[in-house]
Order: sequence, then C-alpha cells, then structure tokens
Amino acid sequence: MTQYIIYIFGAFLVSALCGFIIMPIIMKFCKKKGLYDIPDGRKIHHNAIPRLGGISFLPSMLLASLIVIATGGEEFFERHQVILSLWSVCFFCCLLIIYGVGIIDDLVGLGAKTKFTAQILAGTLLPLSGLYINNLYGFCGVHEIPFSIGAPLTVFIIIFTCNAINLIDGIDGLSAGLSLYALSGFLFCFIREGMFLYCILIAGLMGVLIPFLYYNIWGKVEKNEKIFMGDSGSLTLGFILGFLFVKFTMDNPNVSPFRLDSMMLAYTLLVVPVFDVVRVSVVRMRHKAHIFRADKNHIHHKLMRAGFSQHQTLIVILAMALAFTAINLFLWQFTSFSIIVLIDIVAWCACHVLINRAIVKRGEAVYLVTTENQNHGKKTV
Repeated sequence: MTQYIIYIFGAFLVSALCGFIIMPIIMKFCKKKGLYDIPDGRKIHHNAIPRLGGISFLPSMLLASLIVIATGGEEFFERHQVILSLWSVCFFCCLLIIYGVGIIDDLVGLGAKTKFTAQILAGTLLPLSGLYINNLYGFCGVHEIPFSIGAPLTVFIIIFTCNAINLIDGIDGLSAGLSLYALSGFLFCFIREGMFLYCILIAGLMGVLIPFLYYNIWGKVEKNEKIFMGDSGSLTLGFILGFLFVKFTMDNPNVSPFRLDSMMLAYTLLVVPVFDVVRVSVVRMRHKAHIFRADKNHIHHKLMRAGFSQHQTLIVILAMALAFTAINLFLWQFTSFSIIVLIDIVAWCACHVLINRAIVKRGEAVYLVTTENQNHGKKTV
C-alpha cells in the first residue's frame, strides 16, 4: 500500500509541476493573441482575463500518469493486470472530444447546440462500450436496473455533470475548488477499492488544479498572472467527474465487491454543483426564461448579492460541500439513501430561503435576468 501511495503522490507532484510550467506560457500566449474573457453584464470580473487555463488540465494529467506508471515498470503492470478494454478506449476518445470542443469554444466560440451534441455523443459511447449505471442501490426502492434504463441514465448523468461544473464556474476558484474536493473524495473511494490506476489518473488531475487555483485566485491582473479555465477546463472536469461517478457506481463483481454506499458516496461528492443547476433550471422555467439562457441566479451570484465577497463566497460554498458530506456520512448510519437525498433537498432549499432573506434585506433583487448570449464577453483577435 505504501508503494502505491508514493505513486499517487508522485502523479500529483508531477502534474502540479507541469501546471506551474505551462500556466505562465498559456498566459503569455493569450496576451500575444488577444484571447481574453471580456467582462459583461452577467460576469463578476471587471478586467479582460486570459481564458485558456483548462488547456493544461488533460496534458498534465496524462503526462504525470504516464511518467509514474513508466517509473513503476513491468512490476506495476503485472500487479495491476493492465488491460486496454473497449470502454477504456471509448473513455479517452470521448474525453478528447469534450476537450477539443472546449478548446474550440474558448478560441472561436461554439453554440450551445454544438456543445450539447458533442456531450450526447460522448455520453452515448460509454454505455455502448459496456460502462453504464446498472444499480441504484436502493434509491426509491430500486436496485438492479436493465441496460435499457441504465444506458440513457448514464448519458444523462454525463451531460448533466458536464454542464453542472461548467455553469458553476462563475467566480474565482469555485469550479476548480469543487472539482478538487470531489476528486479528493473519488480518490479515497478508488483507494478503498484498490483501483490504483484510477487513483493515479485522479491524482494527476488534482495536481494541475493547484497551480490553476493559485493563478486564478491570487494572480495579479496587472502582472498578467491571472487566468480562467474556460470551457476546455470546465467541460473536461465535468466529463471526468461524470465518468468517475458512473465507473464507481457500476456494480461489477469482476472489478470490486458490491458496496451499498457506492451511489450515496458518489452523489454526495457532487451535491452542490448538481443541486445548483437543478435549482437554476427550475427557477428559469418558473419565470418562463429559456433554460439555456445565462443569468445571475446561481448560488455564487446570490451569495454575492447577499453581501459576501468573491473569496468569502468561495469559502461558504466549499464549506457547504463539506457540510453535506459530513451530514450524509452521519445519516448513512441510520437511514436509507432515499431519505438522505430528501433531507439534502430540504437543507438546500432552507439555505436558499436564508440567502433570499439576506438579499431582500439589502434591497437587492432575488431573481435577475440578463440578455447577453453565451458567446458575448469572449474576445479573440
């Protein structure tokens, strides 16, 4: 076990080093080519910021993983019986599709339908290759489910997670911070199952998020040291988290023993971004607004209207993610997954009631509508 922990930590360090090397290069490139995220009516920042930080995520993760695995030599491959399965190939192909679409969108801009189509394609290939959710672990009384239900559910979860991470990327460090938190949880889960190849990949992705968070949160605009991840980053993170959710929750006795808490753990790690997207979608439908129209009604927007600064909002939301994890782990000892989800929904609604009261007390509007289209605010020379 100690040796594997060294491999995992090594992947984390190598990836972090890659990030600290690549990020300044990307920022200089963005400055030279004029690739900036321009402020507009629905955005928090007030300066033009380079937006290609997410380009470094996938290369850093893969390079770090390959270096660590190569360092392990033949012994590593023999112990882990590395097999290139069909769904493994599909996963990397799908990941490249999502990553490529994100880069193109950051460079020249893509419509929502184009990105949505790419997500459907990527999500569909996974169940077709044999990786899909086949058990709900007692949620609403349902356990094993057939492919005809599990396959579309898998596609939905992949698409939903992609957009959840993408849409919550509204203030410094939020999308990366929540992703880092979720990845840490999945790392623990896969270590528990002894699936160390996944642990190395997860650690490789976690490592590059550290330099990104450093430049994203504390970088100085006047020194050209601040950067955003862009869609290349948020969509990549969302897809990988969606994949990890499906992989961890799929009941496959040939890979790992059945554990009743699998779905609960995976769900808990993504509660905040998922609940935020659900609430925003419901609010938009309630106000008869287009469901894909950008607005300022995400939880981070509301917390800032309630009087919190960007950094305070980040801390509050990360604390909420931690609180949901602690509460759910505690409740799991006494009740079912279905009841836990119900309690989470009630707690989430109660939080927003309190936030709404704080907003009204400050004389701000609880619900805001903006008219900018999705590509507005992106500048490419």
